[in-house]
Amino acid sequence: MFEHNFVFVVGHKNPDTDSVCSAIAYAELKNTLHPSDEYVPMRAGHLNEETQFVLKKFGVMEPPRLNDVRTQVRDIEIRQTPGVNRNISLKKAWTLMNEIGVVTLPITNRNKLEGLITITDIAMSYMDVYDSRILARAKTQYKNILETLDADMVVGDKNAYFEEGKVLVAAANPDLMEDYIEPGDLVILGNRYESQLCAIEMEAKAIIVCEGAKISKTIQQLAKDHQCTVIRAPHDTFTVARLINQSMPISYFMRRDSLITFRTDSYVDEARAIMAKKRHRDFPILDRRGNYIGMISRRNLLGSGRKRVILVDHNEQKQAVDGIEDAEILEIIDHHRLGTIETISPVFFRNQPLGCTATIVYQMYQENQVEIKPEIAGLLCSAILSDTLMYRSPTCTQVDKEAAEQLANIAGIDVRQYATEMFRAGSNLKNKSAKEIFHQDYKKFSMNDTTFGVGQISSMDEAELKEIKERLVPYMNSSYEAEGVNMLFFMLTNMVMATTELLCKGSGAAELVQTAFSFAEVSDSYILEGVVSRKKQLIPELMIAIQQED
Repeated sequence: MFEHNFVFVVGHKNPDTDSVCSAIAYAELKNTLHPSDEYVPMRAGHLNEETQFVLKKFGVMEPPRLNDVRTQVRDIEIRQTPGVNRNISLKKAWTLMNEIGVVTLPITNRNKLEGLITITDIAMSYMDVYDSRILARAKTQYKNILETLDADMVVGDKNAYFEEGKVLVAAANPDLMEDYIEPGDLVILGNRYESQLCAIEMEAKAIIVCEGAKISKTIQQLAKDHQCTVIRAPHDTFTVARLINQSMPISYFMRRDSLITFRTDSYVDEARAIMAKKRHRDFPILDRRGNYIGMISRRNLLGSGRKRVILVDHNEQKQAVDGIEDAEILEIIDHHRLGTIETISPVFFRNQPLGCTATIVYQMYQENQVEIKPEIAGLLCSAILSDTLMYRSPTCTQVDKEAAEQLANIAGIDVRQYATEMFRAGSNLKNKSAKEIFHQDYKKFSMNDTTFGVGQISSMDEAELKEIKERLVPYMNSSYEAEGVNMLFFMLTNMVMATTELLCKGSGAAELVQTAFSFAEVSDSYILEGVVSRKKQLIPELMIAIQQED
């Protein structure tokens, strides 16, 4: 499937409600404004329970998962070389190659790849074969012989096979022919009645009469009695002898073993590396079910297109879907600090100091005078309520609040009642493992040479947060090294009290928080009064503290 007209709209890894809902809503807007392309909302990770609740509430399907945006084989133009039957002749294969301009033909059976034959294989069949019995060993069908020689079947079954004996030219007189014709042979001869008669009586399996000579009824009847196939060819004896090996089926020469194939979801950089080690020019492409769909060559890879992507709710490379450096980024819609994403060419970049990306998307609907559907309004409103903790977060602006209230009116929901339901759904963590809880809303950050990860859980239930802490502390201790960061933090945010207990792990982590928030003593956890926002209240302070240490 050639996906060049697709544009993927995707949020960050460990997606939250804002990144998912903004991707869906922005893809909807782009499809309305630019119908020539297809904008597809995607997700870069597992959906948390809050987001699942939101999508179910408004009857919106969960976006497909996008794990990697490196260019895949499906993103390049696959040559639709038709598969051929294993029984066609070498001559037919050669003719087909010349007609469609290829040097390799795939042999298929019910869309399954059986083998390949190249123009080199065909040439080798002419140059290296000295075996007069190869036509029989290849189990050549008579209809292939008829097609190759432009001949007619006078006696016999064209669907039968020549499976034994040798091929010979009867140039001598009948007396000498008896010395070298054996039962089962295929004999090429002229219009001499005596020669034809001799070949049949010597139990030849088939005779080919050249130059379109007339074949008497007596010979025909005798051939039937001896079960000898009779073929009449328009060419002279030399031409028939030269052409007949071209009637052999390609199955005898095709390559069956160790075939190098690629799937449509194979990555182009990996395919290129494999191709560089092989001398083949063309490689078959299979779909997920193993069905043959076409061929590619090294030349196809030269024009391979990048996946086209719009990023929402992030502009940090570490938060982006894998392979983002190989993608063509068209736009970035975000409300976070400027990050590390680099682009090859200029892009549309809209970044506003608001509490939620969904607020920006709402503004873009308004600016383009596009009507917002109730379900899209519900998604955008949910995203704002989630990111601003129902207006409690210091990141929340009056613009966010007004947007949420207007969207709630379109969606037909009561903000406070709905937000309570949504947050309760999101904090239902009883059946989740410590690992799942930790990564539910987890992001990595970098400053200078320091990399740190920060996870967050928000709840309206103090007892639930206490229980989560008891499970997370052992997990953080055991998995710290596996996270590949210098320091690890986790925010246990009480939405009712507007406070966060911050858990710390890693060399210098506790000291960093002590410096950032002016605590008197070092501890493995701190109570941060009034801190509920990772983006606006925690990360900036940690960044400043890291810079001061340097």
